[in-house]
Amino acid sequence: QLQLVESGGGLVQPGGSLRLSCAASGFILDYYNVGWFRQAPGKEREGVACITSSGGSTNYVDSVKGRFTISRDNAKNTVYLQMNSLKPEDTDVYYCAAVPSVFMCDTSKYEYDYWGQGTQVTVSS
Repeated sequence: QLQLVESGGGLVQPGGSLRLSCAASGFILDYYNVGWFRQAPGKEREGVACITSSGGSTNYVDSVKGRFTISRDNAKNTVYLQMNSLKPEDTDVYYCAAVPSVFMCDTSKYEYDYWGQGTQVTVSS
């Protein structure tokens, strides 16, 4: 069974850092583009960052450029989202998603087939 499991969320003060992990089981993540998304209650799920299957290319939404870094370790079947200089407006449930692809990645939620259950990130003093 294909499964994605996010971890690493929690409560952090403004200006702090967190690293989210997205671990895949039941399939080999090497062949998949992976994206990170976030969603607040009552709002649309928005793309944050994505990385190609090879890891050679990434994309970020403007609001996180320079603060967030997406990376992958295919040997561990895991993708990461390093989040620095966190702001209260980064508070959301964060999801990872995957789609089999050899092309450039996209931060549109409609492009992804498999989703994790989400992990809560709260930025507050």
